[in-house]
Amino acid sequence: MTKTEKDILEAAVQVFSRYGVKRTSMGDLAQEAGVSRQTLYNTFKNKDDVLKGLIRNYTDEALRDIEAGLKSAQDIGEQLDILFDKMVVAGFDLVKEMPNAQDLIDGFNAAGMEELDASAEKFRRVIERMFMPHESALARTDLTAPDLSDFVQRSAKAAGRTARDKDHLMRQLKTLKQLCLSALRS
Repeated sequence: MTKTEKDILEAAVQVFSRYGVKRTSMGDLAQEAGVSRQTLYNTFKNKDDVLKGLIRNYTDEALRDIEAGLKSAQDIGEQLDILFDKMVVAGFDLVKEMPNAQDLIDGFNAAGMEELDASAEKFRRVIERMFMPHESALARTDLTAPDLSDFVQRSAKAAGRTARDKDHLMRQLKTLKQLCLSALRS
């Protein structure tokens, strides 16, 4: 990612959180990023592209952090803690800090939803890789690493979207972790 792309995406988070996606113009984004409108349009065709870029950038950063953390994790429990922290908790915290967070979420139209689906698949693959060494234990409970990874990814993300507050989110993730550990010990 170029410096210009990074600057625009950082500006987008600020402007979208301040005004909401619908009320933000490409001119607002260009001004906040300190670039000309032409530079903005050369980098991102429209707000949909900016939203997709935000999702892609957030996903890539989270995946880098997860991969780095997994290298030093002692066991699957610690791996799940790292995964949940970067995949769910960090996003939950970011959204809670934004005054117009719901408008940002509502701004994810069809193009944004496709990018969110692609992001979910990237996280699911990492989770599957985490579970692969435990396939024999999973097989004893009639589970597979792909099926459990899909369930964990979807459940963790749903917890992030539906949690009443941070404490509630952390309890949901703890429950999900315990369910995984039980399945992996069987």
